[in-house]
Amino acid sequence: MQPELVLLVLPLFLASSPAIPSWWQAVILGFIQGATEFLPISSIAHLRIIPAFLGWPDFGVSFSAVIQLGSLVALLWYFRRDLQQVGLGFVQAVQKRQWQSLPARVLLGIGVGTLPILLAGVGIKYTVGSPPRSLLVIAAALIGLGIVLGWAERVGSRTRGMADIRVKDGFWVGCAQAVALIPGVSRSGATLTGGLLLGFDRPAAARFSFLLGIPALLLAGIVELVTEIQFTTESLVSVVWGTLSAFIFSYLAIDFLLKFLQHHSTRIFIIYRIVLGVIIIIGWAWGYWR
Repeated sequence: MQPELVLLVLPLFLASSPAIPSWWQAVILGFIQGATEFLPISSIAHLRIIPAFLGWPDFGVSFSAVIQLGSLVALLWYFRRDLQQVGLGFVQAVQKRQWQSLPARVLLGIGVGTLPILLAGVGIKYTVGSPPRSLLVIAAALIGLGIVLGWAERVGSRTRGMADIRVKDGFWVGCAQAVALIPGVSRSGATLTGGLLLGFDRPAAARFSFLLGIPALLLAGIVELVTEIQFTTESLVSVVWGTLSAFIFSYLAIDFLLKFLQHHSTRIFIIYRIVLGVIIIIGWAWGYWR
């Protein structure tokens, strides 16, 4: 099935959130989602901050989680050849019991790495409902992860590549990914930080971060789809536009970051996170937004 068709089929069962964006608002939200999902700057933070800056209501975690399915399809399409090689290699590894082969280690690492965010997500969903989305929490998370990412850049050896991945690496990066359930942390930022701390070079850390994000994005979208979304014509239109926009800009963001990290550090993102966090705190203190 072509990715464009997937984008149209998935939203057929979708709908409401605390407020329903218009189609043009959904396109803008999709752009924000796609442009920030795979950069280490937090898509959830920007989906909360920019509407607040524009005077829009908070459209809620459900809408943002569902249009993440557009980001998921972009991820699957971008890494379609890698996924095919890993899948076929894993089948061969099972047949030959070669559990130390690279495809087996990558796929098992992704599986093990998904468990922390799955358990944490289910725990949050059925206890507090969803993590706090206040601007102060987001600002603190932006600054905090920015500082930790800067530390990872400084102490990480960057001597390991994709060929050096072990299953236990998947677990530790997965634990970092679970921290990203706090709005403002950034799933991409947390996993990239985890990879750097484990000694991976930047491109390998980003690549594994993207692959590890496939189950996480899928689970987040499906959970919100099944438990929170109810069908209405108005919300269907918004979700289709938002998801399509997220797909396009997610694909561009993935391609940009992988090429960028081949020759640059994450310093620009660290600075951006800290500056944005400070701006949010100042704006909140002055009563500009709440």
